[in-house]
Amino acid sequence: MEHLQNCIDNSLLAPAAGQYIENFDPSTGRCYSMVPDSDESDLERAIAAAEAAFSSWSVTPVEERARLLDDIAHRIEAKVDELARAETVDNGKPLSLARAVDIPRASSNFRFFAHASTQFASESHSMGPRAINYTLRDPIGIVACISPWNLPLYLFSWKIAPALAAGNCVVAKPSEVTPMTANLLAKIGMEAGLPSGVLNVLHGRGPKIGAALTAHPKVKAISFTGGTRTGAEIARIAAPQFKKLSLELGGKNPTVVFTDCDYPRTLDTVLRSAFTNQGQICLSGSRILIERPLYKRFRDDLVSRAEALKVGDPLDDDTQQGAVVSANHRDKILSDIQIAREEGGTILTGGHSVLVPGRCKDGYFVEPTVIEGLAQTCRTNQEEIFGPVVTLQAFDSEDQALELANATNYGLAASIWSQDVRRCHRVAQRLESGIVWVNTWLLRDLRTPFGGMKNSGVGREGGHEALRFFTEPKNVCINLAD
Repeated sequence: MEHLQNCIDNSLLAPAAGQYIENFDPSTGRCYSMVPDSDESDLERAIAAAEAAFSSWSVTPVEERARLLDDIAHRIEAKVDELARAETVDNGKPLSLARAVDIPRASSNFRFFAHASTQFASESHSMGPRAINYTLRDPIGIVACISPWNLPLYLFSWKIAPALAAGNCVVAKPSEVTPMTANLLAKIGMEAGLPSGVLNVLHGRGPKIGAALTAHPKVKAISFTGGTRTGAEIARIAAPQFKKLSLELGGKNPTVVFTDCDYPRTLDTVLRSAFTNQGQICLSGSRILIERPLYKRFRDDLVSRAEALKVGDPLDDDTQQGAVVSANHRDKILSDIQIAREEGGTILTGGHSVLVPGRCKDGYFVEPTVIEGLAQTCRTNQEEIFGPVVTLQAFDSEDQALELANATNYGLAASIWSQDVRRCHRVAQRLESGIVWVNTWLLRDLRTPFGGMKNSGVGREGGHEALRFFTEPKNVCINLAD
């Protein structure tokens, strides 16, 4: 039974109060490690370490910071098998997915921001012979990076890498549900030679150490990915202190399928967007809107394909659907499916937990579930389920498709499936989503802004948007006149 440790000032430390949280393998339902239940004394030590390190790290030449981040990227690549297995055991996702997507993306995040920081330029504005203005972008200081359980290392690195590249010192908190790869990343950072105090990783419960971290007066910026309700609470606490906030929150994302789509490609990718990572991706296409002439064919084929997905041991190479992250989350998903039944929905396939024999007999598995017959205004089509559950709706016109697509309080992502280029441009412009994919899904260029509208968040991550967030602009005006 491994007892994880916090990483503070380049030292691995037990929690000051000696308290731990059980950590479960979702595929077996068994506790397999213990996670520090950190408190404010641990936080104060991390803050002190970050504060002491900031004066030197903030003026470290950008080339040296980039070299260290690039070294971390190489070390992640060298440990891809170890990290992927740790992610799978911790999260329940298929090992093939962690190996092909999660861990390579974490490496790419560090490498991208290592290089991007060397290309990050300030602006100047000439006032002719009178004066010239130029903008300095200085690191902020101590920043908090708080990541969720669904893509643990992928999203942890997405925050930490730009924060460090910009010259900040980080106090990071991974989800207490999936702490293992954050623990390994802290060790990788030390192996790569990050100076003491630059990256501190605290484990523990969100309402306890997470709340203390976001409220701490020496934390100047908060980057958070997670639920909308938690994001609203962070904003409530942070706003009176005038902290910078980047909040990437929930989604109820529409997939808009027109009759003239490339049918085989659309069916393949819509299935993937619905059920990858057991639907536990904020960008999952959970509301599938289909033009009526295509509806029956697409529905029947999607149901058939969903029924064929193999739910099984995440460590097996042929498993396509692993376990959901926890017993509580499994129960929440099943409760949401029952609500859909009560609202009058028809369960076309799925709707139940799955018993996987052998070592996974006590794991948390849910069938891929497809539901039709629900109004857009119902709870199932309005609230994020965050599981392997999708709803189907038919539409008769472009305008109706847009009305349905935009009829939630979320606005994170959407996808459009059509071979009519003009239609795709029209619909993309009118969709209330921070990200719109056309004839693809989850194709990411790390240079582009990432984030949502409405209840899906505040601010943007990615590329220079992230480096801008983690720096403070200062205008300098030089008088050139005699």
